[in-house]
Parts: sequence; C-alpha cells; structure tokens
Amino acid sequence: MISHYRCPLCKLPLYQGGASYSCNNNHQFDIAKEGYVNLLPVQNKKSKQPGDNQEMVAARRAFFETDHYHFLRDRLAQIVSEKAPTTLLDLGCGEGFYTHEIANRCENAKVYGVDIAKPAVRYAAKRYPQVEFSVASIKEAPFENEFADVIVSIFAPVFAEELARLCKPSGSLYVVSPGEHHLFELKSLIYDNVKLHKAPETPQGFELVERTKLQQTHRMEFECVEHLIMMTPFAWKFKQQHMDRLQKMDHIEITLSFLINEYQRK
Repeated sequence: MISHYRCPLCKLPLYQGGASYSCNNNHQFDIAKEGYVNLLPVQNKKSKQPGDNQEMVAARRAFFETDHYHFLRDRLAQIVSEKAPTTLLDLGCGEGFYTHEIANRCENAKVYGVDIAKPAVRYAAKRYPQVEFSVASIKEAPFENEFADVIVSIFAPVFAEELARLCKPSGSLYVVSPGEHHLFELKSLIYDNVKLHKAPETPQGFELVERTKLQQTHRMEFECVEHLIMMTPFAWKFKQQHMDRLQKMDHIEITLSFLINEYQRK
C-alpha cells in the first residue's frame, strides 16, 4: 500500500507492507512498536542523538503536565481547526503536546508529526495514536511536494524553501514564535540589558495573513520554573547563582508571551 511518506535516501514513494515501509530501491524502514517510523538514516545524522536530549524531553514533559501553556495550545488548535484542513503537518512536533490537540479539533484531517528527536517521538506515538509520527529532519521532510494544506511550526527552525515545497498552493503556514516579553523575568536574571523578542520575518514564498498575540503572567513553583528553563534555548546560560536566587523567592511570576503568525503560500 502506497503511503504519503517518501524515502529519505532516494526520494521515491514508500510503500507500507506489514510492520515496515520500503521503496522500489529496497530501502526499508521498520515501524516501531510504539507506532512511529524512523526516517532518519544513520548516514544523515550529524550526532549520535540528534535533537533534544533525554533530559530536555523529560523537562518538557514535566512542564506540559501543568496548565501553563494550555492557553497557547487551545488557541492555536482553535485557529487551525477553522481552516478545516484535510492534511496537516506539524514540523518539530516534539512530544505531541500541540499536535494531538490540533488533531482532536481537526476531525477530518490526516495529521502528521515530525521531529528529529527520537525520545520525543517515541513518547508522542505511544500516547496519541490518532497522529502519524515519524523521526526525520524537518529540513528535508520525508513527504512529497505540495503535501499539506496546513503546516504548523511551533518554536522550531524555519526552513522557508522546504516549507514552500511541502505546502499546497494557497495553503496555510502557522509559525508560533516568542512574543516580545516572553520569559522576561528569567532573562532579567541572566542579562543586564534584556533584548526583547522581535516578530519573525515572513518566509520566502509566503505572505503574512494575520498575527495573533497571546500574553499572560503565571505564578509558578520553583520546580516548575526549573523544567521551563531546561526546555528553553538559553538554559545553558543559567548558573547556580541564578537558580539560588529563584529558589529563595516565595513565588515566581513569569510572563508567557507568544505570537501565532499565519502565512499563506503564494
């Protein structure tokens, strides 16, 4: 049975037969017991474990067990569902926190989640069987041209040329990026002069349709803030002295600010 995947080695269509996918060049990729397929060949890896490591994945899982990011997840899923997509692709899906909620609201859509981090995809596939998950590079996603009518990219690298290749004509791209004051209080512990986040540039091949800003201030316990720090790009900037200051606070107020950037394929 022909699938929507294409071979990461030769770009030919992949056929599903039993517990594996294969192409006409006899490249074969087994389906893991959790239900995902690994389409990241060893020769395409730049490190032994690409993407987020186990510690970062665990921290994100722990943080997402709280409700702090629910307002972003729910609003994004609502906005995307209004497009009534038939094929939706989440590039950089991680543990599926956003992917599964979008899938639940887009009942008639075939939803695919892709991430380069195997521990994250394994976790997602075990819990969200309504989504097709794969381990793969989002820079060279294993799908045919003009594959999806809606693409979602949440805090993931944006590869404009690949996004334009994957998106159907007049299709929609949703890029979630940090809002101006996102995590301002944490950054203030590290930097003397905090640089505010800027809105992202429009990817080549797309035009900006709408930009939605969401912002809330949440009170968090220290352990929760630890998990939040571990899942951010500036985690390595935090030193023990910064953690000690946080731990001494009675409570910690954190600004959560996001931009949902909607683009349309030209």
